[in-house]
Amino acid sequence: MGNKVTIIGAGSVGATIANDMMATNVATEIVLIDINEQKAFGEAMDIYQGTSFGAPAIVRPGDYADAAGSEVVVITSGLPRKPGQTRLELAQTNVDILRDITANVVKHAPDAIYIIVSNPVDVMTYVFHKISGIPANRIIGSGTVLDTARLQAELAKTFRISPRNIHAHVYGEHGDSSFVPWSLATIANNNISIYKDHSPDGDKIAFDGNCEIFEEKVRTSGAVVIKAKGVTNNAIAMAVCHIVRCIFNGAGTALTVSTMMNGEYGISDVCLSVLCIVDHDGVRGKIRNDLTPEELEKLRRSANKLKETIAAIKF
Repeated sequence: MGNKVTIIGAGSVGATIANDMMATNVATEIVLIDINEQKAFGEAMDIYQGTSFGAPAIVRPGDYADAAGSEVVVITSGLPRKPGQTRLELAQTNVDILRDITANVVKHAPDAIYIIVSNPVDVMTYVFHKISGIPANRIIGSGTVLDTARLQAELAKTFRISPRNIHAHVYGEHGDSSFVPWSLATIANNNISIYKDHSPDGDKIAFDGNCEIFEEKVRTSGAVVIKAKGVTNNAIAMAVCHIVRCIFNGAGTALTVSTMMNGEYGISDVCLSVLCIVDHDGVRGKIRNDLTPEELEKLRRSANKLKETIAAIKF
């Protein structure tokens, strides 16, 4: 049995996700759906013509009925963020687009796991919960998976070690109120505060204990990329491919995806990112790490900021 993925939205992000899935053998069948049918047709053809250099896969355009039988549906549709625009400013317009998509796709793929990528992703994930009828474990916002990758890349450069040896994650909103619980951050089994003292490269590591610089780079890097090239598509595509791969391999992977909060950390009725276990059933559950009082306050502040936006939109 193959792995079928439907991607809704054939713009820069959706098309890059489709190409990366083909190239890395994540899916054996990929359906691209877009309101601009010619765009979906062209992207699908362009990607499919490269299958000789990647993994054998079917890549084709389609309509909502073609989503039937998909194990995963990825929703990327929506207006992109403009230079200087926050993710939350996009909310109402993209919620309206999501409402139309949801009504059309869920009836054809009621058993799929849904990954919401459209921004503002936490708000969009929440709205999808409320209007789709899909069980909570099968609704995943891409959340701060990308933010976490950006964080680990920055830490890897500073601490002269592979990002794979860094266990530090971004919690909260995929946006300005995100934060890093540094009390949980480790590098090769050392808390980040002491790694420099234990590393063979200690004399070459320029770290004075100020972690805020890393958080600031994570918060602003998306805007920097958008200003420079107009869109962020490559890293988020790789992040989404990783989420889908974790679903298909079923081993259970810890990811900072955006999910509905149901009292964890005293937070309810909002979607944001904390560490969760993702497997073939979607979200198995949350990892309830202990946070310091200051970190807990930051998480609740992020939740309240998202709730303010949700209260201001109509869905």
